[in-house]
Amino acid sequence: MDFKDYYAVLGVSESASPEEIKKAYRKLARKYHPDVSKEEKADEKFKDVGEAYEVLKDPEKRAEYDQLRKYGAKGDGSFDPPPGWQSASGFGGGGYTEADARQFSDFFEEIFGGGRGAAEGFGGFGGRRQSMRMRGEDVHSRLALFLEEAYQGCDKQVSFNVQEVNDQGQLVQRRKTLNVKIPAGMKEGQHIRLKGQGAPGIGGGDAGDLFIEVEYAPHPHFTVEGQDILVTVPVTPWEAALGATITVPTVTSKVSLKVPKGSSGGRKLRLRGKGLPGKHPGDQIVVLQIVMPDRHSEKAEELYKELAEEEKQFNPRSKLHV
Repeated sequence: MDFKDYYAVLGVSESASPEEIKKAYRKLARKYHPDVSKEEKADEKFKDVGEAYEVLKDPEKRAEYDQLRKYGAKGDGSFDPPPGWQSASGFGGGGYTEADARQFSDFFEEIFGGGRGAAEGFGGFGGRRQSMRMRGEDVHSRLALFLEEAYQGCDKQVSFNVQEVNDQGQLVQRRKTLNVKIPAGMKEGQHIRLKGQGAPGIGGGDAGDLFIEVEYAPHPHFTVEGQDILVTVPVTPWEAALGATITVPTVTSKVSLKVPKGSSGGRKLRLRGKGLPGKHPGDQIVVLQIVMPDRHSEKAEELYKELAEEEKQFNPRSKLHV
């Protein structure tokens, strides 16, 4: 009996994850589906792909197959199961969601036993032209938003490609455009799911979904950390020393903020509720940056000298032991 390398059939490695196996199966099943494929020997290839997936998707069957692949496969491509070997997972024991065991090969029956009638009644491949239903693939897209758009919510147009089968049975890419409503407070990395807007199904199967991942376009003033919005605001040395009320920007307006007397550069002041909106709105964090004038008048320099003399006991580098 010839050995069937199910990994080679699906074009995946022996260490492939369940998700990689599923993805490879969906791609090949769509390619060789008898309803649409014009490929040579599409029926046979479609059956082989389904058989390979039926084994590799099931942890028990895959573990057994890996053992047989290691010990039962011969160098000339033939196969003999080890003496007295019997499948523990069983043929037809759990039902077949996407394949009918009657369509499987002698190799499959030899491995998992139970005869060709064991899985009678489990649907999918038997009557494959009439009953094979396959869900379309999900599509993932990215959408860049200005912070103002994410903050207030907006309507955006999204364009993306979906893979579908044309009238000639070929896989083609089709450009699709949708108008999407973006809710207020969308954070970077969050997803919007649009059910049924992905790739179309086959044989009456449901269409896949569209997942839109939000990303922010760079902003000249604001950055975002979680629900909080950060902005760096310059202040003069005398505003920091004496305290002052200054005007600072928010995403949608300007507000007054009191700078406490004796503030240092890097100090963070909080505007509650001015961050991203949501069930628990974030805050806006104002980071103070002390900025010196480019030039000083002679009088200003004299005042600085007086200040230096007055505060000569203060050493901001004392913790550095210098």
